[in-house]
Order: sequence, then structure tokens, then C-alpha cells
Amino acid sequence: MKIVLPGGSGQIGASLARAFQRDGHEVVVLSRGARPAPWHVVAWDAKNPGPWTKELEGADAVINLAGRSVNCRYNAANRREIIASRVDSVRAVGRAIAAAAKPPRVWLQAGTATIYAHRYDAPNDEATGIIDPAEPGAPSTWRFSIDVATAWERTLEEFAPPRTRCVMLRSAMVMSPDRGGVFDVMLGLVRRGLGGRMGDGRQFVSWIHGDDFHRAICWLITCDDLAGAVNLAAPQPLPNADFMRALRQAVGVRFGLPAAEWMLEIGAVFLRTETELILKSRRVISGRLMQSGFTFNHPAWPEAARDLYRRWREQRMADA
Repeated sequence: MKIVLPGGSGQIGASLARAFQRDGHEVVVLSRGARPAPWHVVAWDAKNPGPWTKELEGADAVINLAGRSVNCRYNAANRREIIASRVDSVRAVGRAIAAAAKPPRVWLQAGTATIYAHRYDAPNDEATGIIDPAEPGAPSTWRFSIDVATAWERTLEEFAPPRTRCVMLRSAMVMSPDRGGVFDVMLGLVRRGLGGRMGDGRQFVSWIHGDDFHRAICWLITCDDLAGAVNLAAPQPLPNADFMRALRQAVGVRFGLPAAEWMLEIGAVFLRTETELILKSRRVISGRLMQSGFTFNHPAWPEAARDLYRRWREQRMADA
């Protein structure tokens, strides 16, 4: 297959590109910065038409991952850039596909499971999940994240081309052993003795192993019956306290210093990020994906954490 990855130069995009190329597929990454890579890289500005649009002609799948990182402080300038980078790229891809003489069969559009409400009582799937645009009582940063998620999805609905199947990926945190990923960051906390519960530890953590993420993407490319919003999350989300305990056990660290909410707020200022990324309860499962017949190789976090840590160590030894 020919796979086009707009915005595929980040950690998740590079991981997907490697996996697709390993499986013998033709990979084209659209990037703002055309850096050397093992696959074909084409320049684009994630906003305007240009020579990059020719790459979509006859492609089997387009997976748009473009969007400024949300790992930052939500000041006015960053908020504008976060939303614009997502909305503009969806418009650009949608218009290019609509204008193609031979459009791609499927467009997988990155989204986020943050669109679901903060809750402890039951998991959010696509059928029963609560999508709350206001999150009563939530900080403004939490409401902003929901604004981003809904604007992302609304733009896809507006620019969905008629001849291409469109899937909105409501993805949980993708855990991979790659340097700079979420797992790498959390592992660093654990190894420094800082891997205790965060806040009261009750908030649910939704996650997906990187291998299952890639397998789910391949499944969605070939499963012609699935369109619309699809959750990408392992079937066993768990509270933050249990999540961190399992990670410590996987690493062999007996103690992790807990961090109270006020400590996290101070730390977030210095790290130039937001506590919403770790304090919001994300209890999400992949209802439609599993109903279609997909099975997870890594459904439970303790086993997944052990596997990821083993791979992390192997990568570091190979780099040494």
C-alpha cells in the first residue's frame, strides 16, 4: 500500500512510518521541515495547497497526525496555534482529497479521547460515552482541551470528501519505548523516585500500547465497515495510583514519591505544561474497534509496562 502521513515527523508518526515501511509499504511523510529520513519526505505548510497534494493521488490511506503539541502552557498564543494547526491541516487534507482524480480509499484523522467527560463511574465508549462541551466546574484549561477536540471533529465532518471513508481517531496516550514519548517521560519519573500517585490517584488513565496502536491503524485501513469516531484505547484503563504502581513494579522500583495537586501545579509552571494532562480522569475503551473483531495483544497495563520497559532497555543498550 501507499501510506501518506501528513504531520508524520513526530514521535508517533515516525513510529508508524517505521512499522509501515518494515511491512513493505510505501511511506510518504508530509512535514514542515523536510529532514532526512528512511522514507520519502515531502514539504508542506499544513495549510495551503502545493506540490504535496500530488502524493494523495492513488494513495491507499492518508493518516493526518498534524497538530501543535498540547504539552505546553495554555496561554492565548498557544491556544490559537493549537487549534489553528489542527483545523487548518484538516481543511487542507480534505480539500486535497476532494480535488484528487483518484482519491485515497480511507482518511484516518488524528483526534483525542480527551473529548470525553472527566468521570470515575463508568468507561466512555463511542455509544455511551459522555461528551461534555462545558465540563461543569472544570478549570478553563480543561474546557479548552474539549474545545480543541470538538473543533477537530467538527472540521472533519465539514470537509469529509464524498468518495473517501473517514475515521476520527479518538486516541488515548500511545505508549512506546521510543525516546521522548509518554512512556519515556513517565519512566524517567519512576527511575528518579518520583513515580508515585499524582493528585489523589483516583483519576483514570487510558492508554494503548504502541504495537496495538499500529495494529489498530492497519485494521481500520482494511475494515471498510468502520467510519466516523473510533476510540483507540486498551480495554483496561486504571486509576493513576494503580497505573504508577504497576509501572514501578515493572521497573523494579519499590517506592515512588507521591505528588499532591498543588505540587503538580507548581511543577507544571516550571515545565511549561498543564496539569490537565495528568489530573483529568480519562476512562475510555474501544467499543467499536472490539465489536468489529479487533483483539488487543496488550490489554492489561502491568504486562504492557513490563514489555515496554524491556524494549526500552534493549533500545538504550543498542544505542550505547
